[in-house]
Amino acid sequence: MRILGIDCGTEKTGFGVIDSDGRTHRLVEAGVIRTKSTDRLDHRLALIARDLRRVVSDFSPEAVAVEEVFHSVNAKSALKLAHVRGVALLLAAEAGLPVSEYSPLAVKISVVGYGRAEKQQVEMMVHSLLGTNQTFDSYDATDALAVAICHGARLNFPVAAGAQR
Repeated sequence: MRILGIDCGTEKTGFGVIDSDGRTHRLVEAGVIRTKSTDRLDHRLALIARDLRRVVSDFSPEAVAVEEVFHSVNAKSALKLAHVRGVALLLAAEAGLPVSEYSPLAVKISVVGYGRAEKQQVEMMVHSLLGTNQTFDSYDATDALAVAICHGARLNFPVAAGAQR
């Protein structure tokens, strides 16, 4: 199954596309959609939507996995993040793709085996699980791949803890 993982952010939205059979995962593409913090939010959301549409069109995923909003002390930041998630969910719905959502804890446990893993640990395990040495210019791309791997690892377990369908 081809899976698009998305790590939402207003300045950097990571995406990762993998092929997975539930046991082995293969990197297809990964990257980051960057926006300028000085641009209006509506323009940033439009840019993110345009680029995510391009990813869906270019790589034809069969499913989308998105990280849930973590509880933030800063309500304004959480609200902006929720806007980006809304864009990602809308694009998936428009494309007729099923969406699964995973908490950051579930992603880290799935990929690293430890829910409080640091970004470097997640990155190391993503490389190991994908069998690649490819470097990514941001943890956002690595995090998106981790979300995709988390979903892929649950392909044989449709009622996995932390998944919403």
